[in-house]
Amino acid sequence: MSVSFQDFKAAYHELKPELDEAYHRFMESGYYVLGKETTSFEEEYAAYCGTSYCVGVSNGLEALHLSLRAMGIGSGDEVIVPSNTYIATWLAVSEAGATPIPVEPDFRTYNLDPSLVEAALTSKTKAILAVNLYGQPCDYDPLVAIAAQYGLRLAIDNAQSHGALYKGRRVGGIADMECHSFYPSKNLGAFGEAGAITTNDPQLADQVRILRNYGSRVRYHNELPGYNARIDELQAALLRVKLRHLDSWNARRSNIANKYRLSLGIEDLIVPFVPDWAEPVWHLFVVRHPQREALQEHLAKCGVQTLIHYPIPPHKSGAFSPNSGSRFTNLSLPIAEKLANENLSLPIGPHLSEASVDLIGQAMQSFSSR
Repeated sequence: MSVSFQDFKAAYHELKPELDEAYHRFMESGYYVLGKETTSFEEEYAAYCGTSYCVGVSNGLEALHLSLRAMGIGSGDEVIVPSNTYIATWLAVSEAGATPIPVEPDFRTYNLDPSLVEAALTSKTKAILAVNLYGQPCDYDPLVAIAAQYGLRLAIDNAQSHGALYKGRRVGGIADMECHSFYPSKNLGAFGEAGAITTNDPQLADQVRILRNYGSRVRYHNELPGYNARIDELQAALLRVKLRHLDSWNARRSNIANKYRLSLGIEDLIVPFVPDWAEPVWHLFVVRHPQREALQEHLAKCGVQTLIHYPIPPHKSGAFSPNSGSRFTNLSLPIAEKLANENLSLPIGPHLSEASVDLIGQAMQSFSSR
């Protein structure tokens, strides 16, 4: 028996009648860009997140980039970002013409540490871009307070936490703008690229609608330099189906995470910490071990596929290397670097069988007893 990290086909097989119906509805509509499927998905996802507006876009990176643009972030500005995140968070800031300013995470939750943010602020700081990493919400309240105190915008990269709760409130409508990726591996995953932005601010929502469509709300009347960043109409139709199952699939992930947390008590292994105010949705189940490579090799021999999220912190990547003219030469971010060297992601997902979970637990225990 072997366990793959993720089974993409299983989602289609479970929802095949609904997904096929949505596909045929889309094909018969004859309207393939910004049509009824997009409008309906935006309304349904906004309602799900408890927010006033949702604007579908082409992918998660463009959701981040267009949010920053809509908030007026540009050349000469600085944006606070986590030091440990997928590089897209930083790239969005650069794409907007601004500079990402990394702040280290809370070593327990791996999310941005609010207590370190104020020390990183300068007269150029215009926004905070935090991340709900691995499916767990960041600590919103202190970030909201800091943003209000210093007149900053607060945006959240919510690519990994569709449906998560912060103090009983669903993420998506707490910050000024929240950005969602629907890449196929996400909790709410499309069958290709797609993304969205949620907000309670009508002006920001309107600005994003214009920016995603060549800077135009009326054809051939281009109000400003925009982009072709519209959500695909077919993906919107398919996402509408999967949205109806998101909570139940997240519950399956939570059941697996609970089993992991109870059974993976091996020496030197650090399992995820969950604050009492958070209800994560377990996009990833990331453990830490000082012998990460040896553990990963052992699990592979036992038939368990694992991944590393993320082996290279953004400040160590080629995109922000000295050759790119980066200001991050010789920058030391010890927490981000330690996490990059120790993190290991175990398989988790709504279609992971109990037998697979048992096999993973046995493989972990056999590493401990070597």
